[in-house]
Amino acid sequence: MTRRLWHIITGILVPAWLFLTLVVVIVHRFLPVAPWLMVHLLLLGAVSSAVLIWSQHFADTLLRHPAPGGRVSLGWRLATHTVGAILVITGIIGGWWLVVLVGGILVGANALAHATILAVQSRGALPSRFAPLVRYYVAAGAALAIGVTLGILMARMDDSEDTYARLFIAHIGLNLLGWIGLTVVGTVALLWPTILHVRVTDGTRAAARWTLPLFLAGLTVLGLGCLLGERVIAGLGMLGYLAGLCLVFADVIRQGRSAPAVTFAGWSIGSALAWFGLCTLGFAASVTVAPTWTAAADGLEQLVPAFLVGFAAQILLGALTYLLPVVLGGGQRVVKATSRELERGGLFRVIVVNGGLALYLLPVPSLVKVALSLLVVAALASFLVLMTRALKTNRVVRRPADAAAPVPGSRPTVPPAAQPAVPAPRPRRTGSVVVAAGALLLAVTVGVAMDPAALGVTGGLSVVSVPATGHTTTVDVTMAGMRFSPDSVSVPAGDTLVINLTNADDRVHNLVLDTGITSGSVNPGTTTVIEAGVVGAAIAGWCSIAGHKQLGMVFSVTVAGGAGGTSSSGTGSSGTGMGGMDMGTGADAGASGAPSAAEDVDLMKQPAGDFAARDARLAPASADTVHKLTLTVQNVETEVSPGVRQTLWTYNGTAPGPTLHGHVGDIFEITFVNVGTIDHSIDFHAGALAPDKPMRTIMPGESLTYRFTATRSGIWLYHCSTMPMSAHIANGMFGAVIIDPPGLEPVSAEYVLVQSEFYLGPEGGEVDAARVTTQLPDLLAFNGYANQYADRPLTARAGETVRIWVLDAGPNVGSSFHVVGGQFDSVFKEGDYLLRDGGSTGTGGAQVLDLAAAQGGFVELTFPEAGHYSFVSHVMSDAEKGARGVFAVTP
Repeated sequence: MTRRLWHIITGILVPAWLFLTLVVVIVHRFLPVAPWLMVHLLLLGAVSSAVLIWSQHFADTLLRHPAPGGRVSLGWRLATHTVGAILVITGIIGGWWLVVLVGGILVGANALAHATILAVQSRGALPSRFAPLVRYYVAAGAALAIGVTLGILMARMDDSEDTYARLFIAHIGLNLLGWIGLTVVGTVALLWPTILHVRVTDGTRAAARWTLPLFLAGLTVLGLGCLLGERVIAGLGMLGYLAGLCLVFADVIRQGRSAPAVTFAGWSIGSALAWFGLCTLGFAASVTVAPTWTAAADGLEQLVPAFLVGFAAQILLGALTYLLPVVLGGGQRVVKATSRELERGGLFRVIVVNGGLALYLLPVPSLVKVALSLLVVAALASFLVLMTRALKTNRVVRRPADAAAPVPGSRPTVPPAAQPAVPAPRPRRTGSVVVAAGALLLAVTVGVAMDPAALGVTGGLSVVSVPATGHTTTVDVTMAGMRFSPDSVSVPAGDTLVINLTNADDRVHNLVLDTGITSGSVNPGTTTVIEAGVVGAAIAGWCSIAGHKQLGMVFSVTVAGGAGGTSSSGTGSSGTGMGGMDMGTGADAGASGAPSAAEDVDLMKQPAGDFAARDARLAPASADTVHKLTLTVQNVETEVSPGVRQTLWTYNGTAPGPTLHGHVGDIFEITFVNVGTIDHSIDFHAGALAPDKPMRTIMPGESLTYRFTATRSGIWLYHCSTMPMSAHIANGMFGAVIIDPPGLEPVSAEYVLVQSEFYLGPEGGEVDAARVTTQLPDLLAFNGYANQYADRPLTARAGETVRIWVLDAGPNVGSSFHVVGGQFDSVFKEGDYLLRDGGSTGTGGAQVLDLAAAQGGFVELTFPEAGHYSFVSHVMSDAEKGARGVFAVTP
């Protein structure tokens, strides 16, 4: 591999990963698995590529013995790692585990190959006092291979499992503390004093014989504790790793005190090492203190921004800033010119990144976090611009020295040996500090300005002002089962409210008050105290973790003996994390101006005891060849979810309307009568005929006759086609026509499920047509009532075949019908079998019936044993809005 090609690889590969990371950070709200993607683009992509390059570079320098294969070998290792990383990332995004497996094998095998090559290189080297540092790189490669293996296993598991949490902790430990951490420790032992221009002593603790074994013992015990499910053992492993880190940091601190850093490379690496120590300490605390493995994993996730930005990003940028000019070479003059470009605004960037990250980790409002995030990302991203300038400068400055002869007509140049060194600019530290502090203050100010509730540090701003009584009301509030208990408290006007908030659930919760005060994340089994300030008006609260508010985690404070006004500070902020915002229902008052019924949605609430679910059983088609039916439009106020009522426009009083069932060749004669309050119509997809007359819109009090022949089999939608059609369908005007395919075998049980959407208007009112256009429903339902079959399960018997007809009425959202724990042996969609009796092999199966709006089909399955089998739309956010139910299967 030529030197020029080598420069191209080192100059493009890592920046390319950094650029992709930056792009994902900017557009992460629109991408799947965005948090995972941001972490792995930086760590698996940019940082790991840099580790491969620089560990080989330092091994060559320390051992003074060529590695087997030289640069060609390293080129192949970089290429293999890059391909493997791309496959892992692609597989996770697409949900293709086999792709993840192949990519993970490439990354892990490449890491082992890298470690092996370095070990062989060490054996052939002459004795050197710092040669033991190469062993860190060998150990790091082995750690990555194991860490990647754990990651592959995690990709096949449910992240709610306890085993997943244990693997997650070991995965983070081996990859961050092992692969990256050990490489950093082995490198900074020489790089740090070199940057500070201090002498490297023979007694550096990192090179001591017993230091690396201490690190390895710590990681081994950590992994063993995770494997055995013993957090005490895992905690001891973390303490062993910390002990080794303290020994190495003793040298780092001593060298830093003797010669403080004066360059961006020094400041960035020093800051990164500080964050590394703090994060490792937090890692140890999460493992040893948390009550469960899941809580420990959740606590570790809170450290991700600090690990990612504080440690990984800063160590990478600091090392690149110092090492890139050295590797590019060109003589002292060229190196200094290149370094000068990379050092621009160094102190400003370091202060912004570290100050912004520290502020971000505090319990500040979410919009303040957003502003700080943008500022920190901009400061980090500026490196890409400076690197481009540095590469250009390197080429321009070295050009006269590389030229064989002067360019005709050019001015004579001084030979490089005689050229004076370009003096490094003296950093304007005072100005940089002031500007950086001003930028951070501006970010906080902008965030507060966008979220006025952030000013409510003593109870928020309220319409009602009352004198303080000097008395404190203390209440105990427990979080469990997606509820606050109690969910409402009454406080005398003027009292100071203190909330002792206990999380008795098995997941993390929080409490956000609309005055801007937040508890921050409360881990399972822990208690926190909220100083809510003097209460002079009603206060609303909720859990801001995505989805929890919608499931009923709301809280209120009422005023006793006061004016009883309401807070004017709005809904406040959620504090959900980087760029996080409160995930409310998003419903507005609708055309009437009244509050939306979406505010009353509680998907954890059960229906009343006398609630009867719609009978989903499909009766056999009659032997009649002519089917006559009257469909009458009726406005009916009906319950669509526990405690939520809407006035629906219906066919014969139900939504969906009656299910029609027949055979190919049957004639359907429908008398359509409009006794509603507005114009309506009807469109039968099961009939093929000109729509002009039978599908015309009729006025209230009018009727028409609709006659069609069923010429093709399947499950067909019928609906109102009066404009706006979307609003008419969304407000209940739809139903199903089932035409059995010829030769359809009888089964033990047959059901029909029609999926539909609700865009809720005011309580008891009609559809919010404006919200329908957003295509973001408040509820989804099978057969017109959210979650009705979860509370009133459908029944079946083990070992018997069940056929389920499914129709997606829309009007906007598709469905992916799935039975949890079941496998379909036959799938019929839109008029034909996709799979029948196991297909051509006899062993084929299917997991979902995917339907766009207005599509339908059926699935057949046999439940293997007694139990409860959930069925859902596997568009999971839709299932969580009510598109789910249960089969209760008996022996």
